[in-house]
Amino acid sequence: MTEETPVATAEAGGSAEIAFQRRGALAEIALTRPKALNSLSLDMIRHMDPKLADWSGDGDVRAVLVRGEGEKAFCAGGDVRAVYDAGPADTDLRRRFFAEEYTLNRRIHACEKPYIALIDGITMGGGVGISVHGSHRVAGDRTMVAMPETAIGFFPDVGTTWVLSRLPGELGMYMALTGARLKAADALYTGMATHYVPSEQVPAVTDALASASFAGDARAAVDGVLADFAGDPGPAPLAEHREAIDRCFAAESVEGILAALDAEGSEWAASTAATLRQRSPSSMKVTFAAIRAAAGADFDSAIRTEYRLSQAMTARSDFFEGVRAVLVDKDNAPAWNPARLEDVTDAEIARCFEPLDVPDLTFAD
Repeated sequence: MTEETPVATAEAGGSAEIAFQRRGALAEIALTRPKALNSLSLDMIRHMDPKLADWSGDGDVRAVLVRGEGEKAFCAGGDVRAVYDAGPADTDLRRRFFAEEYTLNRRIHACEKPYIALIDGITMGGGVGISVHGSHRVAGDRTMVAMPETAIGFFPDVGTTWVLSRLPGELGMYMALTGARLKAADALYTGMATHYVPSEQVPAVTDALASASFAGDARAAVDGVLADFAGDPGPAPLAEHREAIDRCFAAESVEGILAALDAEGSEWAASTAATLRQRSPSSMKVTFAAIRAAAGADFDSAIRTEYRLSQAMTARSDFFEGVRAVLVDKDNAPAWNPARLEDVTDAEIARCFEPLDVPDLTFAD
């Protein structure tokens, strides 16, 4: 199945934050901001998207692998701090950042070649966006997957309304509203990861992929390599609460979900309800509506809706207050406006989904 590992060859187009190389038929992307937990900047997006486009049309490239440098993170998210620092008046940055990030997410979704993300570390927000749409997501012992956007006055984006709406039962709605942090076993259980490999074996996986024979079916070749290394991460904690998740998070509104959790009477339900009551009420209602809508939409429609929502939500005070509380001052004490679910009107939520005063997101295929 394997041969001698090819010598790595650096490819043009990288920067101080992202690097590209080729080893035989394997093209590799390294996120090189370990001190920033490999957070995805606009500069990284602008290097990665055209490179992936080139590789998609290159017959000598049979598979693409993406990893993060350092031991802490694959990619801790998109660089929303830059949007925060620019302030609410900078609509141009908000439009460019999310349009270009979502275009990259769609390119990964549409990639016909095996796309392997080594998510052995923190994988949140934008990091989920550059991993979950690929064919293979390899979790390790350090994996922590989450979409925590309701904690910062935003919503799960980067194409994940489409993904989460398609997870088994109500696991996606649970993840979207709570921002639950999944380790390897839960990532596999939900489908956010496709394989588990012990962390100490992850470098060997990369070498084995680089030396694999891609003479036949490329996806079968990747499957074969990963099967050689895949292990069992143990039982998934979420499985214990699956029936309650499906029962409570199937409600017809966020208020209904909270009422169902309160009626459960378990310690898990009380803790989950307490978590929801700390999140932005507006973000939870937008998120609920977006997940339900995405369930009946194709990928392009869902991510176009996300683009509208990204512009609406980053113009609201909750986004700047949430980023301040979680990422800037780190006091974790946001003052949401409105502060109560009952004060967030249906009309207010509907406005977030309305067409923009600029063109909708378009894609050049």
